[in-house]
Amino acid sequence: MELYAVGGYSEVGKNMTGLSFNKESVIFDMGFFLPEIINFEEEIVEKGLISRDAMIRKGAIPNDNILDPKTVKAIFTSHCHLDHIGAIPFLAPRYDAPIISSPYTIDVIRRMMVEDGYNLKNPLKPVNLNSNFQINKDIKVELVGVTHSTPHTAILALHTPEGIVIYANDFKFDNHPVVGKTTNTKRLKELGKKGIKALVVESLYADLDQKTPSEKVAREMLKEVLHGTENSEKAIFATTFASHIARLQSILDFGNELRRKVVFVGRSFDKYIVSAEKQKLVNFSKRAMILKYRNEIDGFFRKLNKLRDKYLVICTGGQGEPNSVLSKIVNGQFQFEFKPMDQVIFSNRVIPVELNIENRRRMEEKLKEKRVRIFSNIHVSGHSSREDLRDLINILKPKNLIPTHAGNEKQKAFGELAEEEGYKVGVNVHLLENGKSIRF
Repeated sequence: MELYAVGGYSEVGKNMTGLSFNKESVIFDMGFFLPEIINFEEEIVEKGLISRDAMIRKGAIPNDNILDPKTVKAIFTSHCHLDHIGAIPFLAPRYDAPIISSPYTIDVIRRMMVEDGYNLKNPLKPVNLNSNFQINKDIKVELVGVTHSTPHTAILALHTPEGIVIYANDFKFDNHPVVGKTTNTKRLKELGKKGIKALVVESLYADLDQKTPSEKVAREMLKEVLHGTENSEKAIFATTFASHIARLQSILDFGNELRRKVVFVGRSFDKYIVSAEKQKLVNFSKRAMILKYRNEIDGFFRKLNKLRDKYLVICTGGQGEPNSVLSKIVNGQFQFEFKPMDQVIFSNRVIPVELNIENRRRMEEKLKEKRVRIFSNIHVSGHSSREDLRDLINILKPKNLIPTHAGNEKQKAFGELAEEEGYKVGVNVHLLENGKSIRF
C-alpha cells in the first residue's frame, strides 16, 4: 500500500491525496489553493480559459504528475468546499474514473460544472453518508458522516485486505449542529476496533489548545449582535461562506425575527442553497430573496438606499476578496452608500494566509472611514482543534499518523500532539511534503 501526498501537505488548501493498493488507486479530494485563485480573473478560471498545466505552474491546483492515471479507479471528495473540489474541472479529465461523494456534494459539483461551462466526462455518483462504494472485490470506500461547516461532509475510510486507511479532512465533533446530524462517533469507534493502518488528518488548528465550539455557539453570537444592538433605521449586512448552510440558516432566522426581508446577494449563494433545498436540508426560498444577476442586484441596491431598515443583506466578501459583493459596494461599483452606524457582520474567520489578511484589512479600513459598525469573528470554526484531534487519535488508535491541510509549522504542532499520545515523529508520524509518497 502506498500513499501519495499530492497537495495540501505543504500549504493550507489544495487538498489531494492518492492511495494505491495492488496496482489500483483511488484519489481523495481535488482542491484549489484559494489564495492563488484570488489572483486570477474570475472569468478566466470559471470558463476554463486557462489550462491545467498553467494552473499547476501558478500553484493554484495540485501537481498530480506523481500519480499514474491508468491505475486510478475512483475519485472521492470529502465535501463541497473549493479547496477540496475546485480543481476537478482541470484534473479529473485526466482519469477514466467516476467522482463519488455525498448527494449534496455531488449536486454542488454538478451545478458548478454547468454554471461554469465545463463538459466533464467523469460520471458523478452520489453515495449516502454512512454507506460504502465497492471499487472491486478487495477495495471499498466508506463515507462516515461528520460535522463540518457545510452539509454532508464525510470522513473517508479505504478498506483493503491489508488494513484500513482513514482520510479525515475536514471535520469537528459538534454535539449541537444547527443543520444536519452529529458526527458518527459510533462508527468511528467500530472502525478503531478493526484496526487502522494509517490516519490522514487535517492539522490546520493542531496548535490551538481547545475543543472547537459547536455551531450553536455561533448562532448565539449572531443572536447577541442582531438582537442586542441598536440597528433600527440602519442597513445590516452579513458575510459568511456561501456553503455554510447552517450559518445562513441562523442569519435568516434572526433577520426574519427583526421583521426584515433577508436577501442573499451573489451567484455562489444560489448554487449552494438550491443544492441544500434539493436534499431537503433547508427551505430558504420561501423566506428570502436570492439575487445572482447583475441587473437585479443593481436595482436592489438602488432601492436599499431608501429602504435600508427593511432588509438584511447576506453577501460575499468575508475574506475581503476584490471581486466580492461587499468589496464592490465599498469601492463604489454598486449604487449603495454606507452611512454612519450601518452594520457589517463578518460571520467568518479570515483564512490565515497573507493575501486574505491584507484584503480584509483594507476593506475594514474603508468601512471605518464611513463610520460603519463592524462586528468581526462572529464565528466558530468547522475545523478540529488540538483536543478534537486528540479524541480522534484515541478513538481510532491508528498505527501511522499523517497530518495534512497545513504547512510545516502546523504539521510540527500535530507531531507534538502525537508524541504526547505515544507516537514518534519519523517512526509512525510522517510529516510529508507535496510530491512525496510513503509505502506501508
